[in-house]
Amino acid sequence: MEAGKPEVLKRSFGMCEAVTITVGTVVGVGLFTVGGNVVGEMGSTVIWATFVALLISIYPARLYAEMGAALPYAGGTYKYASLGLGKPWGMLAGWNFIISLVAVTSGEAFAFSFYLKTAVRAFGYELPVSDIVIASLVVLLFIYTNIRGVEMTGRLQNGFLFFFWGVAIIWFIMMIPNVNLGNIVQKPDFLDFSTGGFIGMVALIWWCYAGFETCCAMGEEIKYPQINIPRALFLAPFIVFAVNAIFQWFLLGIVPVDLLPAVATADAPYAEAMATAGILGLPLFMLAIGVALGGDFSTLNASIAVPPRYLFTMARDGAMPKIFAKIHPKYRTPYIAILTLGFLSVFLNLTNSIIYIASLSLFADLFYYVIGIAASYGLRKRHPELPRPYKTPFIMIGAPVSAIIYIIMMTQLDSDAFWSGVIWCGLGLVIYEICRQRYGNQDDEKLSEEIMAVESPPAEEAAKMEREYKIWRAVVAVVVIIALGLYIVPWLMK
Repeated sequence: MEAGKPEVLKRSFGMCEAVTITVGTVVGVGLFTVGGNVVGEMGSTVIWATFVALLISIYPARLYAEMGAALPYAGGTYKYASLGLGKPWGMLAGWNFIISLVAVTSGEAFAFSFYLKTAVRAFGYELPVSDIVIASLVVLLFIYTNIRGVEMTGRLQNGFLFFFWGVAIIWFIMMIPNVNLGNIVQKPDFLDFSTGGFIGMVALIWWCYAGFETCCAMGEEIKYPQINIPRALFLAPFIVFAVNAIFQWFLLGIVPVDLLPAVATADAPYAEAMATAGILGLPLFMLAIGVALGGDFSTLNASIAVPPRYLFTMARDGAMPKIFAKIHPKYRTPYIAILTLGFLSVFLNLTNSIIYIASLSLFADLFYYVIGIAASYGLRKRHPELPRPYKTPFIMIGAPVSAIIYIIMMTQLDSDAFWSGVIWCGLGLVIYEICRQRYGNQDDEKLSEEIMAVESPPAEEAAKMEREYKIWRAVVAVVVIIALGLYIVPWLMK
């Protein structure tokens, strides 16, 4: 690297890795903890909240597809907001993204501990180690693997997700004889379907979608980002919807409606549902091991990999201390940022409260998405010259409506987590001001020629990428139709 020239990350991910790193961040702690609790609160009407959460994710994902293809930087929303709204807003967006996924890392580590213990318990044994110790050890493991290089991160991510899907299919087949379709068409007597109650449930279910733009954070490491980022973001919300809807259907099918309140308060709601239904042994082991080594590991891998890219880019721009912009001389990863945020997750483990962690993450998610949505409009106005391989339609209407929806969901958050989020924002602004005084006002408008000069794929590779995308699109469409059919057919049979 030439003296005075900023460090640049290595492009190694294709579309498959862009999809799996995104979906892997999302499908995990939300679905198998808080998302499962919501099933206990809503019963079969949870599908409406899950569908609404999909609808309010699709358009913002398109906005990120446009921004990610136009600005293929590490740091995603931080860079978009810095250019579209101004550097302080970019800092707040990146700062909140960081705490969101640090919280996800901590929550996912606890979820791993819950389901690992369940896997052992399925055969009558207890693992005599505290959740805090297990959660901290697994975070340390993924700090190490992420420092070792983005290629390792990508290979692990593909392996974890395909393992999860493989085990999930086996589990689905094993569980079908235990499903009572009558449960799907029953509405719980305890359901709060008032406007406020429904919005609150949608907000918690939406946390199972938060992170649908994750691949943008690694835009500097994705090959042909002008093609692969939009494609990954077109697919990701629908994959998340299908996975959530199918798992929710099985949970509803095996638990009688009057026993759902036990699921609403469980640390590991899917394991609690199976225990409540008397389904133990191998089926319970398969669920727990699939969640722990597939769903949880894929989210841990991604959520430890992605936030350091934000911190790295912010430091490279002078919005955070420059030490976080250091890259490992051998593995070409932002190792100082990875270590710092990894240990912050370990510290957050000490709260030992997954509900608090989820609420803190949800505040940060909603806040930085509001900034990101506003940035999409700001970029159109302030930087019309940017190349836009994909352009989101109806931005004059879609962007403000999406931002308003997300602001409304913020009103439903736990007050402790809300004020923790406000304090986190204040801390970020103080650090930003100190860095601004030390490093000066660096020019945000000057884009790196090396990062912006992305190559177009050769004709043969472009054709291969097109075939791969068509296969993904067809498979996702089929799975979404199956997921919807699982809820529609019982009503038709009623």
